Amino acid sequence: MLFHHPKPELVTAEQALPGRAAPVFTLTEPHTVLGTPLTGPYPAGLEVADFGLGCFWGAERKFWQLPGVYTTLVGYQGGHTPNASYEEVCSGLTGHTEAVRVVYDPAQVSYETLLKTFWEAHDPTQGFRQGNDVGTQYRSAVYTHSPAQLAAAEASREAFQPALTRLGLGPITTEIAPAGPFYPAEAYHQQYLSDAKNPNGYCGLGGTGATCPIGVARTEG
Repeated sequence: MLFHHPKPELVTAEQALPGRAAPVFTLTEPHTVLGTPLTGPYPAGLEVADFGLGCFWGAERKFWQLPGVYTTLVGYQGGHTPNASYEEVCSGLTGHTEAVRVVYDPAQVSYETLLKTFWEAHDPTQGFRQGNDVGTQYRSAVYTHSPAQLAAAEASREAFQPALTRLGLGPITTEIAPAGPFYPAEAYHQQYLSDAKNPNGYCGLGGTGATCPIGVARTEG
């Protein structure tokens, strides 16, 4: 017998779980790999970028490996439920996607380089899934912190689409929007694939093989 699994759909604010006013946990340990604080306030001159590209375990590892990145942390973003738990996000009833927050020094690594890493690390044409991981929490997203970031993200999407089309892939489904609240995930998810935690842990992240141009838009402003 073949079982039919309903297509994932984003919940509305009215359908979403209510969440809670305060976090159910706190992050006190530093970054397992970089040794830097996970949460702010961050040193002056650093900037913040937020990305969703499937399971956040492998996604976070992609960014902490980049020179110029000060810290990374994973969390839940883009939905309705305040201070959601992992189990609540996986239920599909929060509207959040699994997100990676990247705190970086723009004098050492450009926002365009972060975008290139983002686009090339996953398949942004899959909608509410990434490989075998299916659900609205695995959708592709860029949440921006300035008009310049928004313009750069949108321009990079337009620049990357032809490369995907040449591979026979469909239109990019990535959500690009100004950043809303970011709710850090539980401590055990932070740097999950680091050597100190789970060096051989599961990572379902996989790119398309397409190359994204760098420097498609100015990010200062």
